Amino acid sequence: MKTFKTRQAIREYLSAQANATVGFVPTMGALHNGHIALIKRAKAENDITVCSIFVNPTQFNDPKDLEKYPRPIEADMAKLEAAGCDILFNPEVNEMYDDNEQWHLDIGPLEQLLEGEFRPGHYQGVTQVVYKLLDIVKPTNLYMGQKDYQQFLIVSRMVELLSIPVNMVMCPIERETDGLAMSSRNVHLSADERKHSLVLSKTLNYIKEHFDISQEAELEEQAMEMLAAEEGVEPEYFRIVDGKTLLPATPASTSVVALTAAKVGKTRLIDNVLIY
Repeated sequence: MKTFKTRQAIREYLSAQANATVGFVPTMGALHNGHIALIKRAKAENDITVCSIFVNPTQFNDPKDLEKYPRPIEADMAKLEAAGCDILFNPEVNEMYDDNEQWHLDIGPLEQLLEGEFRPGHYQGVTQVVYKLLDIVKPTNLYMGQKDYQQFLIVSRMVELLSIPVNMVMCPIERETDGLAMSSRNVHLSADERKHSLVLSKTLNYIKEHFDISQEAELEEQAMEMLAAEEGVEPEYFRIVDGKTLLPATPASTSVVALTAAKVGKTRLIDNVLIY
């Protein structure tokens, strides 16, 4: 695996790979099997697989959250090597950002809903860094996980708005054997909190099994009650939405998704399930 720290070096290397297809997996490190599944999918479908590890400061609302974000770079590199990743792009903050850099992209209502409501400005930071990374790597295919469903929709919207020539690929959520969605944040859960966090996936599955579009509001309310009843769990939202707009699902919706966020102890977790 080749490692690059600067934009110029990785650009020069990739531009010399004439006609090769490039699969790209952008990450903030602290890699788990969910990330590795993206790498393997990219590897199977492209000539060159590129992973970026960059803890992006512009998408954190809370400086403490940024400070404590795990950065096990040696372990991450070993995992990427084992998965057969070809290239790692691991820049410093001053390589990616100039002083006082401004960015605003009008993503529309998607930005204000769900995560946007609880983490204002977060998706501006996400689109800012993903735009930069796409401009550097110029991939054929961009691989992102379903766990960050709203993020996938927003990046897809950015790609469309800015006419970026990349194919978006959403990969299924990877789960632990007990159902917990894999996340870099899971390391912050105590053994007890880890046990209580299973209520997220259990509630999502319950709603999927009992889904009835005419009972949408009642099901959302029931789900919030199920989450709140679990010790140490503070639900932020549980919504059943149209899979394309994130607005309330209707009988006309061709895809429906249930999404939730909750604090388990001090750790904020998100999860979702595709209903259809």
